[in-house]
Amino acid sequence: MRPVLHGDAVSAARALLAVPEPARRAMMERLIRAAFAADEYRRETGKCHPMWGDGTLEVAARNARLAPEPYLDDPDYCACLILVFEALLACRITRACS
Repeated sequence: MRPVLHGDAVSAARALLAVPEPARRAMMERLIRAAFAADEYRRETGKCHPMWGDGTLEVAARNARLAPEPYLDDPDYCACLILVFEALLACRITRACS
């Protein structure tokens, strides 16, 4: 997966917000796997993955349905952002994303 920027976190949170709460953790795992696989494909072929894009979390998330971006004080959106950051932190700590 390519380096994560602000837009990556926002897009992932919006994708999570578009699914029911019980499905969010699994969705986040799918987004990370898709970004990781797309980045590997990009490095091997020099081209974007036809389904998952360029290896960024943002493009992987934008392949899913995105909820409109609410204000930062929206409790559901905050929970989604927290889930994104927890997943990214866990990914880096376990080195599964490096």
